[in-house]
Amino acid sequence: MANNVIIELKNVSKHFGQTYAVEDFNLYVKKGEFVTFLGPSGCGKTTTLRMIAGFELPTGGQILLNGEDISLLPPYKRPVNTVFQKYALFPHMDVYDNIAFGLKLKKIPDGEKTRKLTKEEIDKKVRKALKIVDLEEYENRDISTLSGGQQQRIAIARAIVNEPEILLLDEPLGALDLKMRKDMQLELKEMHKKLGITFIYVTHDQEEALTLSDTIVVMKDGMIQQIGTPEDIYNEPSNAFVANFIGESNIYSGTVTGDKKVRFINHVFDCVDEFPKNEKVDVVIRPEDVHITSADSGMAKGKIVSKIFKGIHYEYIMMVGRNELVIVDTRDLNVNETYGFDIEPDGIHIMKKELTSNIYNDAYIDKENRVVISECPFECDITSLVQGSIVDSEGYVVGPDGTRYDFTDADVRAEIGLKDIEILDDEEAGVVKGEIVSIIYKGDHYQLTIRTPEDEDFVLDTEYTYDENDLVGLNVRPQDIKLTLKGEAKKYAKK
Repeated sequence: MANNVIIELKNVSKHFGQTYAVEDFNLYVKKGEFVTFLGPSGCGKTTTLRMIAGFELPTGGQILLNGEDISLLPPYKRPVNTVFQKYALFPHMDVYDNIAFGLKLKKIPDGEKTRKLTKEEIDKKVRKALKIVDLEEYENRDISTLSGGQQQRIAIARAIVNEPEILLLDEPLGALDLKMRKDMQLELKEMHKKLGITFIYVTHDQEEALTLSDTIVVMKDGMIQQIGTPEDIYNEPSNAFVANFIGESNIYSGTVTGDKKVRFINHVFDCVDEFPKNEKVDVVIRPEDVHITSADSGMAKGKIVSKIFKGIHYEYIMMVGRNELVIVDTRDLNVNETYGFDIEPDGIHIMKKELTSNIYNDAYIDKENRVVISECPFECDITSLVQGSIVDSEGYVVGPDGTRYDFTDADVRAEIGLKDIEILDDEEAGVVKGEIVSIIYKGDHYQLTIRTPEDEDFVLDTEYTYDENDLVGLNVRPQDIKLTLKGEAKKYAKK
């Protein structure tokens, strides 16, 4: 492997103050590979790219280029060029001079000394770059007369004219309209083949990642969620986040009922994944893997409640009890009619649940006998720390043997169920307020992740509809917070 790897990131992290932008990032990239960092805004993909380029220095870990540590090397000493979303072309220069700008400053080895490139050498390289981006007749054109797609290609030509070993592209198609974006995707793929160099690409566009990449790195909250080929990422997502982020998915909560059998949407289906009996799992079904049948056949049935024509197929929403099932089919079927459906075992993807409850290991008890989570005090049942205890008039916990306990500043583990958090539209009405940063639809409910200003996450299930970035308040009933004392209770006994 070592001979074929051009760049490797080992345990790379980057934090700004107390906030981690990238955490424990491990990746190796092969020579000539097209690798895409994919994820929502703020997931750390651009920060990672900037560390490879040298514009940001990692807080921890190593970045190796051809086996040598370049973590602290300045950008101009790295055989890397970057193309940004904003092309940063010089408006007062024509196309030729924009591309030639870096070459005129460049110095190359000449025996024991260095020299600048000759005019003939520069001209040869510029013309070669123009040919690669298919703009050979544009060398004398003014930048302001070019379309967005043409400017984008000039920015790429300016980067590749320096013959970098790695080309970094940070959302380079973000400023283009949809049609031009799709055209440029194909052109980029063709350029990658012509050049044969390594491309590392950043995007939040799932279709773009699937179209362009040899390898996709899916990121969330500064951490890698999955690395794989586009086919692997689409067909075998590692968790509900990846399944939800890559393409259309039906995601449900399910229970393993036996050997390669899983129950979800109130039916038992055969599957190919093996999990222990009775384990709670997430189930992913792609819309194209559901086959609509007549009402009197099929594994289960439901009513079609919505139909949208998508050009080459129809997208249907079928209600199976209280659960929505999204299906794509080329046939024109009737709305408000009942149909059966089949799902082959290999179309049912089972994943271990990432989360069955919220667990906070850094919680503690304050002097008012409340549990403090994310700097917010929640009323709780403090007597759960000592079985059979009560709270006396002075606020001390009194055990059945009469021992009094003062749990002020005691470290505890707090656990809250996903259905035990009340969400409020008025952010000021809750004990905690935060912003919705993730929404995953699970057939008959939504799973929301709410992030507090202190960067603590609360995950909850709700039937109500919200949007990402909504500000909300959260409450939890005292009896729904399960407390576990760290250490022995006798440590807190009053003498």
